[in-house]
Amino acid sequence: QVQLVESGGGLVQAGGSLRLSCQASGRTFSSSAMGWFRRAPGKEREFVARIIWIGTSTYYADSVKGRFTISRDNAKNTVYLQMNSLKPEDTAVYYCAANKGPTGSNYDFAYDYWGQGTQVTVSS
Repeated sequence: QVQLVESGGGLVQAGGSLRLSCQASGRTFSSSAMGWFRRAPGKEREFVARIIWIGTSTYYADSVKGRFTISRDNAKNTVYLQMNSLKPEDTAVYYCAANKGPTGSNYDFAYDYWGQGTQVTVSS
């Protein structure tokens, strides 16, 4: 069993930055791929970024590529999402997710554990 707790959300002006953190409990974190997803008001949940178990490969949605960076610290059981050059369209609840496998997926149905989400609001 893995429990995930996100933090770091908040209100920021367009062009600003935020760093989200996801603290995981459980022994399998270091062997699990991790992902970030988001759900904007009135929209479906969508993929944002993912990182494989060892952290050497990362993948991003086209909408955030070049602005967001996913990283992980397996010694701290934590995955991060650094968000720069934020836009109003980045406003959403951001969710951290863990996949039992080492490489993960861009599809939310492939993830086994989810956090409660953290709100990110970008004002124009």
